[in-house]
Amino acid sequence: MSASNTSDVFSKMLKIQLIATLAVAVVMFLFFGLHAAISAVLGGVSVLVGAYLASLVARRAEGLADASAILVNLLKAEAIKIIVIVAVLMIVFVFYKQLVPFALIAGLAAAAIFSGAALSHQVKRVI
Repeated sequence: MSASNTSDVFSKMLKIQLIATLAVAVVMFLFFGLHAAISAVLGGVSVLVGAYLASLVARRAEGLADASAILVNLLKAEAIKIIVIVAVLMIVFVFYKQLVPFALIAGLAAAAIFSGAALSHQVKRVI
């Protein structure tokens, strides 16, 4: 996969995650109110930020030919993604007092689920 294809895949994945997060936020707003919508956005943003930073690390493997080096780089990217998601969620739990846990989890789940679905769909199209 070339550098431009990799960038396209990651940017499309992030766009799909953002759309999924905003869709959940709209639903939460309509049924549960403003704080639920904000909670959903914060849940989705935690995944978006983690995925973006992980994509920066994963892109470093583009020029590598050794399978073990690529695997190590991808594992580093996944670890960074998880650490960032946990850190952002901890910050949200500490500072946002009107948090709606169900909405936060719904936003997080939508972004995470659509992340994997978008990435697998885009990789299939590139291959």
